[in-house]
Amino acid sequence: MRKQRSFLIFALSAIWVFAVAERLLSSRATTANSSLSAAPQRTNSTRSRAAEYGPPVELAHLRDPAITESSGIVASRTAPGLYWTHNDSGDGPFIYAFDGQGKSRGVWRVAGAGARDWEDIAAGPGPVRNRSYLYIGDIGDNSSVRSTIVVYRIPEPTVTADDVRSTKSRPRSTETADSIQLRYPDGKRDAETLMVHPFSGDLYVITKELWGKASVYKAAAPLDTVKTITMVRVGGLNIPGLLGGFVTGGDISPDGSRVALCDYLHGYEILLGSANAFDAIWKQPIKVIELGQRRQGEAVCYRLDGKALLTTSEGPSSPLTEVVRR
Repeated sequence: MRKQRSFLIFALSAIWVFAVAERLLSSRATTANSSLSAAPQRTNSTRSRAAEYGPPVELAHLRDPAITESSGIVASRTAPGLYWTHNDSGDGPFIYAFDGQGKSRGVWRVAGAGARDWEDIAAGPGPVRNRSYLYIGDIGDNSSVRSTIVVYRIPEPTVTADDVRSTKSRPRSTETADSIQLRYPDGKRDAETLMVHPFSGDLYVITKELWGKASVYKAAAPLDTVKTITMVRVGGLNIPGLLGGFVTGGDISPDGSRVALCDYLHGYEILLGSANAFDAIWKQPIKVIELGQRRQGEAVCYRLDGKALLTTSEGPSSPLTEVVRR
């Protein structure tokens, strides 16, 4: 364990150094480019910034002091303007609702769930038609020791005005969670990204690969809650930038046409294009999106209308940042 912990500290230190270097280089490049003429420039499509998005705008800071390591974010499907988040490992099985001004709208304990290493949250369909479900990914595995991972599924709670009084010490309770046990087909993996397709209900996990290519694994709906599901690898992602496959969060747009991802430095987006099958998206070019300064960015989601991306960051009083599509 000490060797594993030492390696992790070394790896994170290296990432920090590279992150600073990339930001400095990016800043110098921006300054240099501003002094050049407006002559056409050839760029690699996977490296170019997504011009259809505006600059990041800080909307607020999350006010609930219990949210200290926001590791996932998703837009509520039942209450426009509300969002759900959860803490990273070390917290109990709690989900937190907040609005676009960062105000707490309530805390829920997920009934029947454990919290070993919660890393991401998603929304999508489930066993009851026309009902929204939240999916919480207990999928972290820094030491690569877990033979299975688990995703908890609950009907999305209905948030009322009275729920604002709930806190971590006095939470509301969700309906009992379904436990979806998953395994990889090719060995243990660490992952921090969970997504659910808004129409099919198919579940996707994207691995976190230091210096490598991230892998995309799928569990097709309907999702078995009795037997362990062996996922299928459906693609790989060559994320542009220094961190390679170090993906820390993601979301599928409400219309199913886009995928947003993030690492510690940037955001990324993939467009489905004219393909009919969703899994063709993993072969499409990846565009870089600036998400602003984040202390440790591990969460990104689409706004309910799909016209903006929102992010949080680990640490207390996390900034809530929005990037709007032009």
